[in-house]
Amino acid sequence: MKEVVLDTETTGLSVKEGHRIVEIGCVELENLIPTKNKFHCYLNPERKVSEKALAVHGYSDEFLSKQKKFNEVGEEFLEFIKDKKLVIHNAEFDLTHLNNELSLFGKKNIDNEIVDTLILARDKFPGAPVSLDALCKRFRIDNSKRTQHTALIDCDLLAKVYINLIDQKEPTLNFQNSSQEKNHLNNLNVEYYKKVVSPTPEEIRNHKEYLKQHLKKNFFN
Repeated sequence: MKEVVLDTETTGLSVKEGHRIVEIGCVELENLIPTKNKFHCYLNPERKVSEKALAVHGYSDEFLSKQKKFNEVGEEFLEFIKDKKLVIHNAEFDLTHLNNELSLFGKKNIDNEIVDTLILARDKFPGAPVSLDALCKRFRIDNSKRTQHTALIDCDLLAKVYINLIDQKEPTLNFQNSSQEKNHLNNLNVEYYKKVVSPTPEEIRNHKEYLKQHLKKNFFN
């Protein structure tokens, strides 16, 4: 199973205000292990970077003006993510900007299956900070290279966070059939989980016999 951890940097927060993407980073995972396949590009947004965005990623107007435009890399990007599940932290933000770029490029919106690690983290740690930095701290992931937000560094960190999130996700119910499993997972917005394994009748009998013998010895000693 192949997935793509994806991150973008932009000129600002709102597409409605004309903000554009300045960087796209993608790291491919196969069975949760990073492959050597990556997609990365800086983009000329054809507009100025806001002061707040510049403070976040540090990409100047002069630097970005020398980069390719989205319509020059759009096909390559779409081919890279084709038929792969996308893993994104706060997916709504990145998808809104990517779909805007695709619209300007004359393409349809992204319809890949999406895993939003922000939703996973909020479900697992309700009320706790769930920023990428906070999750790195929680899982003891070294984020010292993240002095500024850059797409590939963020993808690398998010891949590690994602693996921790899904590995530790435990269900609250013991499902009886696959239909129940699917419905419950859809409600939780969780893509991965661990099954609860019920003991067999023989295992239950053996356990009861063990307890009976063990308690009897403790009582008479």
